[in-house]
Amino acid sequence: MTTSVTDRVSGETPKGGSGFSLTNRRLESYPEFGPRMVQLAIVVLVTIALYYELYVGGSVTTILLPKLGMSFTFYVTALAFGNLIGAFGSLAAGLSDRLGRANIVVAGLLITGLATAFVIPSMTSKWSFVIATYLVGIVEGIALVATPALIRDFSPQTGRATAMGLWTTGPVLGSLVVSVVGSTTITATTQWPYEYRICGIVGLVIFVIALFGLRELSPNLRDQLMVSVKDRVLIEARAKGIDIEASLKNPWRQMLKADIIISAVAVSILLLIYYTAVAFGTVLLTTVFGFSLKNANGIANWQWAANAIALILVGIISDKVRVRKPFMIVGGIGAIILTIVFIFKLGHTNSYYEIAFLLAGISIFLAFAYAPWMASFTETVEARNPALTATGLAVWGWILRVIVFVAFLVVPAVVNSATPLVEYGAQVQAYATQDQSQLAFAASHGPLLAFVQSHGSLIAFAQSHPTIIQTATTYSAQLADAQKFAPELAVIEAHPAIFTQLAGYSNPATIPPALLSQALTAAGGGAKGGAILASISANKAAIEGVIAVASQLQSLAPYATQLKAIAANATQFQALSANASELGALQKASSQLNFLKLHAPAVQSDAKQSPKQWQTWYWICAAACVLFLASVPLMRGRWSPKKAKEDEDAHEAMVAKEMENLHLV
Repeated sequence: MTTSVTDRVSGETPKGGSGFSLTNRRLESYPEFGPRMVQLAIVVLVTIALYYELYVGGSVTTILLPKLGMSFTFYVTALAFGNLIGAFGSLAAGLSDRLGRANIVVAGLLITGLATAFVIPSMTSKWSFVIATYLVGIVEGIALVATPALIRDFSPQTGRATAMGLWTTGPVLGSLVVSVVGSTTITATTQWPYEYRICGIVGLVIFVIALFGLRELSPNLRDQLMVSVKDRVLIEARAKGIDIEASLKNPWRQMLKADIIISAVAVSILLLIYYTAVAFGTVLLTTVFGFSLKNANGIANWQWAANAIALILVGIISDKVRVRKPFMIVGGIGAIILTIVFIFKLGHTNSYYEIAFLLAGISIFLAFAYAPWMASFTETVEARNPALTATGLAVWGWILRVIVFVAFLVVPAVVNSATPLVEYGAQVQAYATQDQSQLAFAASHGPLLAFVQSHGSLIAFAQSHPTIIQTATTYSAQLADAQKFAPELAVIEAHPAIFTQLAGYSNPATIPPALLSQALTAAGGGAKGGAILASISANKAAIEGVIAVASQLQSLAPYATQLKAIAANATQFQALSANASELGALQKASSQLNFLKLHAPAVQSDAKQSPKQWQTWYWICAAACVLFLASVPLMRGRWSPKKAKEDEDAHEAMVAKEMENLHLV
C-alpha cells in the first residue's frame, strides 16, 4: 500500500492505469504544486476566453442594434432568454460529476470559438444573430459551470479563496479584454463582426492550449473533501475504496438544500450590478453621461482591471486569515455605499476619471464579496457531498442565469427611455453637430422657411423659369402698367386704326370731331368712353411704353397667375434671393434635418427621463446587496480567524491520526 501511494504522490501513472490522450485526461494522483498551478492557469485562461466570447457583443451594442434592426427592448429581451437557455445548459453541466469536466470544457471551447469567429459574424438579421448566440449560450452555460468545478478539484480549502479569486477573474478579465480590445480597435468605421472575429480567434487559440494541456482528477480523488495539501496522501489512500456510484446517488436531492439555494439566490442578486455593467455599461455611459463608445470602453478598462486585482488580493488575504464571511460583509456594505454615490451622479456632468474611479471602487467591493463567497459556497457544497461539487455549482449556475433572465426582462420596463437613445441618440447628436449652422439658420428664419413650405410650387416655378422671371423683372414697370391700364389697352388693341390716327395729333384741340366721336364710341360711349379716352390721354407715355414691349409682355401672358403671385410676395422672394446659399445648404441637409425633426424630440425627452430611470434600477441593485448581506450567516465558515485556526489544527490532528491508523506514516 505504501509503495502504491508513493507512486501516486510522485505523479507516475500506476500500473493498469491509462496515460494521457486527447479523450482520457484523468490524473490518478494529486499533482504537485507546479503542475497544479499549470492546471489552474489553464482553467482561468479558458474561463477568460469563454466570458470574452459571452460578453463581446457589449462592446459594439450601439453599432450592432441599428445595423441588424434591433430595438433596445428586443435586444434586452433576447439577452434575457439567452440567459434562460444558458441556465438549462448549466444544469446539464452537473453531469460532469459523472462524465468528467475536462472533455466538456475542451469541446465547449471548440464549438464556441468556431461559432464566434465564423458563424455569428455572418449573420445579417436580428433573428439569425439571436439564434446563433443562443446556441453558443447553451454550450457556454455547460462549460462555465465545469470550470469552477475544476478549480475546486485542484484547490484545497485552505487555498480555496485564492483559487476562486483567480477563477472569478475569468468573467472580469473577459469583460476587461472586451473593453480593452474595443477601446483599441473600435473607430468611426468599425463594423460589429470585426470584434466577434477577433474574439473567436482568441477562443480557438485557448482551445488548442486546453486540448493538449488540460487535465482533471479521477473521480476517486475529486469526490473527497480536501482541507489542505497535507491531506493529499490520505485522500489518495482513501480513493481506492470509494464507491463512486453510491456517492453520486440522488444528486439533486442532495444539493437542493436551503443553504445552497438561498446562498445562490443571494449572490445572484448581488451580481445584478455586475451584469448591468456587462450588458448595458456602454449604453449607460454613452446615453446618460455622454461619453463616446471608445471612452465608455476605456472606463470599463478601469472597472474590470480594479475588479480583477481585487479578486486575487482578497482571495489571498481570505486564505491567510482563514475566514470568508467578514469579507463578504465588508464587500456588500462598500458596494451599497458606492452604488448610492453613483446613483446621485446620474443626471449630472461628470468627468471621465470621476466615473472611472467610482465604478472601479464598486467593482473592488464586489470582489471583496464575491471571491470569498465562491470559496465559501464550494465549501458549503462539500459539506453536503464533495462528490457532487459540479451538481452544486450547476444549481448555482442555473439560479444565477434565471435571475439574470428575470432582471433583463425588468430592465426595459424600468428604463424604457433607453430605446430611442440607443437607436437614435448617437445619430441625433452627430447630425446636430454636423448641421449646426443650418439648424441655427432654420431657428432664426422661421417665417421664411414657413413661406418655402407653403409656396413650394411657386418657388419651383420661379426656379424652373429663369428667363420668364428675368423678363418680368426687366419689364416690371410696363407689366404693372399693363395690368393697371388693361381697359385702355384693350380698347386700343380693338381699334388700332382709330387710335393710330389719334396719335398723329399732338394737340387734342385739333382732333376732328368725327374722329373724336369714333374714338368715344370705340371706348364704350358716354361717360365710360370719355373716362377711358381721358385716361389714355393722361397716361400716354405709360401706355405707349407698354405697347412698345408688347411682344415681350405677350411671352409672359401664359404665366400671369404665377407672376401675379410672385409680385404679391415680392418681399419673401427678395429674402429667398438674399439667403440662397444658406437655403441651398439647408436643402442638402434636408434628410438629416428631417431625421432630427422626427427623432430629436423623443431623444431630448428621454434624455431627461433616462437618469431618473437608471437611478431606480440602481436602487434595486443596492437593495439586492442588502439581501445578500442577510444570507451570509447561512454559509459554511467561521467569523473569527482564531476559531478558524483552531478548526484547521483539529483537522490536521485528525488527518495525522488517520494516516497513522492506515500505516501511511
